[in-house]
Amino acid sequence: MAGTLLALVLGFGALPAAATPSGTSPASTTALAAPDISVTAVRAHLDELSAIAARNGGNRRSTTQGYRDSVAYVKGKLQAAGYTVTEQPCTSGCTSGAGPNLIAEWPKGDANNVYMFGAHLDGVSAGPGMNDNGSGSAALLENALTLARENPDMRNRVRFAWWTDEEQGLNGSYFYVRTLPSADRARIKAYYNFDMIASLNGGYFVNHITSAAAAPMKAYWDSLGLRPEENTEGAGRSDDYSFERYSIPTSGYAMGASARKTSAQAAKWGGTSGSAYDPCYHRACDTLTNINTTGLDRAADGIAYTLWQQAVGTGGGGTCDPAGAVGNGGFESGTSPWTGTTAVIAAHSGRTAHGGTRFAWLGGNGSTSTESLSQTVTVPADCTRASLVFWLRIETSESSSRAYDTFTVRVNGSTRATWSNVHAGGGWVQRSADLSAYAGQTVTVTFTATEDYSLQTGFLLDDVSLQSA
Repeated sequence: MAGTLLALVLGFGALPAAATPSGTSPASTTALAAPDISVTAVRAHLDELSAIAARNGGNRRSTTQGYRDSVAYVKGKLQAAGYTVTEQPCTSGCTSGAGPNLIAEWPKGDANNVYMFGAHLDGVSAGPGMNDNGSGSAALLENALTLARENPDMRNRVRFAWWTDEEQGLNGSYFYVRTLPSADRARIKAYYNFDMIASLNGGYFVNHITSAAAAPMKAYWDSLGLRPEENTEGAGRSDDYSFERYSIPTSGYAMGASARKTSAQAAKWGGTSGSAYDPCYHRACDTLTNINTTGLDRAADGIAYTLWQQAVGTGGGGTCDPAGAVGNGGFESGTSPWTGTTAVIAAHSGRTAHGGTRFAWLGGNGSTSTESLSQTVTVPADCTRASLVFWLRIETSESSSRAYDTFTVRVNGSTRATWSNVHAGGGWVQRSADLSAYAGQTVTVTFTATEDYSLQTGFLLDDVSLQSA
């Protein structure tokens, strides 16, 4: 990661399914058969990058033979796997003598809908740069090789990138985005960045955690119970910022650099409070012993989940792109475009949002009441398998197994799913409702909480999105 500011592991298949309430319309869950990424294979790539540094003066700085040999190693693996691979010289804005960007595209899927996954391949001159950023580079490489081995049907196009000269100011990635024709930039639907994903004392951070682009990244780490946080330390300091400058949606994983872990984070994730996330950040000790294998494994699998969700599968014809269909789904940007009982949207004291600081709290009155939130959502025509996915927390004073207070999801007035006080407990739970029947339509989605005359039930709602399922 650039040093200056510019402006328990699951073998993974599907996310844990939310229980379908009895007596309701089935609520489909996101079930994407992403493969488990072998952390042993990722570490083998790190071994090679370490050996390359050792043969070349102990580092892989962008201007050195160590960097060029790193490019050759990654390129050879990708070409053997069947990728279309391009070395892109950085002809302006990069440090004199810097090596090339490396771009690899899997030649399947809709070329008008591109999802990019990137990591900087260069390091600093102080050491071999195993966490910064051998970790992101190696995890990305093994994901690319796994995609080639699995060779699934592709809905959208996937492009991988290993950037030059990041440590000198994000120069390689900015050159790439800046020199792309505007039509090609418009084809990039999201860019995902992976920089320092194996910090020894690290945390679990997601870039733009409440955005639509971040939804699959956050969902995977949520499924492991990690409760990730916003990557505030890395804002503007890695290659995702180059894409942000051209208004391309971005997200990514990081585990932290020189900032110090808080006591709350240590209680949540383990590690040492008051100490840097990476004790060897930009130092000679950033070697193979400076790698958090558990964190690396979780990040590598989360990359696979995101890739599979965004690009893999036949979908409804190859152009299903539901990202951004739900506006302000995390409730962080005021109340618009939600309508109805918008006063329920706030940073409620005494409760923690699923993501960010704000959420919607419907019900909880303990008297006869109805509260609702609505917005219009366009389901893309090619999303013949689409789900409205959201996080719901139900708290109740009711003690009976009878449903007195209810929470319903309606589309154009038709009930798609219902929960009640019976389903209280368990904290935030991911729920979903099938919207596949509405492909190609603009519909009104409404969440409604209805309480009877006594004993409250609160329905807490957060992080609403439309996802291809």
